[in-house]
Amino acid sequence: MRTRIKICCIASIDEAQLAIAAGADALGLVAAMPSGPGPIPDARIAQIAAWTPPPVATFLLTSETTAQRIAEHVRATQPSTVQIVGHIDPREVEELAHLLPHVRRVQVIHVEGPEALALIPAYAPHVHAFLLDSGRPGALVPELGGTGRTHDWSISARFVRASPRPVFLAGGLDDTNVADALRQVRPYGIDLCSRVRTDGKLDVMKLALLMAAVRDVDAALYAEG
Repeated sequence: MRTRIKICCIASIDEAQLAIAAGADALGLVAAMPSGPGPIPDARIAQIAAWTPPPVATFLLTSETTAQRIAEHVRATQPSTVQIVGHIDPREVEELAHLLPHVRRVQVIHVEGPEALALIPAYAPHVHAFLLDSGRPGALVPELGGTGRTHDWSISARFVRASPRPVFLAGGLDDTNVADALRQVRPYGIDLCSRVRTDGKLDVMKLALLMAAVRDVDAALYAEG
């Protein structure tokens, strides 16, 4: 199975075109956040989501924490998928599934230690996938993604093995380390932001190098069986 690739922090239709031309399966559209790179206005998120051709998915990254507010955010921007970036009350995710049953839901888990594994049973019944990232939601200024840091992939690998849902891996991935990450973690997909950018803009060369590295390791893992 090939590794799916989500390019996050998309800032414009031009960047969306570059990401899709490089082979992206999904685009991440970052709304207002307490910290981190890439937030754009909801009106631009809606514009990019409306422009994006199928089968490419559009992920709204929302920092809202209640089902009602998340649902309002989704209705205003019309993505195909909502990515919940904080560790919100699982009952809110359950309610969101009732409010927006046709919108796919991805729950971010910030891997700060083995306790991340305990969150699987709380969220798994209500989401379509997980995304493992390197934020610090409990920090004085919460970090909810886009840190450019890797985390402990041994914990991520355990999470993937334990999860009944597909898992995306995020956090500091680039062409120099993605092969090791894929071999160790075996995620369904990866999520990229800061390490494929230069001066905040999507870097076509960095993206091409990473895509080539992913395809090389996919081919090797397939050959190994």
